[in-house]
Amino acid sequence: MNYEQRDLKVADPEEQTMSRSPGGEESPMEAPAGPGTAQPRPIEEMAATRHVRLEDLNAYYGDNHAVRGVSLSFEPRRVTAIIGPSGCGKSTMVRCVNRMHEEIPGARSDGRVLLDDVDLHSSSVDVVSVRRAVGMVFQKPNPFPTMSIFDNVASGLRFTGTAKGEITDRVSAALEAAGLWDEVEGRLSSPGMSLSGGQQQRLCIARALAVEPDVLLMDEPCSALDPVATLKIEELIGQLKDRVTIAVVTHNMQQAGRVADTTAFMLDGEVIEVGPTDKMFTNPDDDRTEQYVTGKFG
Repeated sequence: MNYEQRDLKVADPEEQTMSRSPGGEESPMEAPAGPGTAQPRPIEEMAATRHVRLEDLNAYYGDNHAVRGVSLSFEPRRVTAIIGPSGCGKSTMVRCVNRMHEEIPGARSDGRVLLDDVDLHSSSVDVVSVRRAVGMVFQKPNPFPTMSIFDNVASGLRFTGTAKGEITDRVSAALEAAGLWDEVEGRLSSPGMSLSGGQQQRLCIARALAVEPDVLLMDEPCSALDPVATLKIEELIGQLKDRVTIAVVTHNMQQAGRVADTTAFMLDGEVIEVGPTDKMFTNPDDDRTEQYVTGKFG
């Protein structure tokens, strides 16, 4: 299915976001929507259908050419892992997809990033709508420190102007999809920072899922977590790949082998090789890939 640019446009946030007086925000106990309110799409009914395609992508930090002519696809219903040594451009590349890279002073990029047939870097595509369509989870869990568990998940919904009557259902659905609902159901008003590190990361995933993104980028999502929390995140990735198109940056070879269907190996800002994960780890075509996955460098 092709999507036109207007599908990625949103109105000015000031026009969409409802004003809230202190203490007047939605609470976990808010009343359900009335009969005339449009119902949200249940997260369990989401389906990964969107293709991401990078075409000759270059990214710079000042004069430093960090990503060099990358062409790569993230396919729906398949987890794509991006591996490579530190400094090879993995994180920079995925940050270009949802235009986080351009927020860094002196940083710039060129080339095309297509969501189906829409160039996300086009000047006619609103950056807010790009980041709604393409969610991101970072290395270190980053819940908003002054917000409750509920408000952390609801924050993106409020910013994008979601009807007040829909927010409670969308929050609970996102927490359920992130595998966190059973652990927080009775304490949604507690601070997000009161959760464990692994729970905080799943809270951030729920926050991203609440706005129903088409793509989820995960930049080293388990690097700060213990093995038990890491396993839960990996299981969650497997459950989510049928709902959203997923790309995961990781240094962990074993993790890439466990969660990814496709693996891309980057070195010095370039994609050296892309292929099915099993083949990449057992019979890669490029000697540099074989040396990296067997631990000879990196």
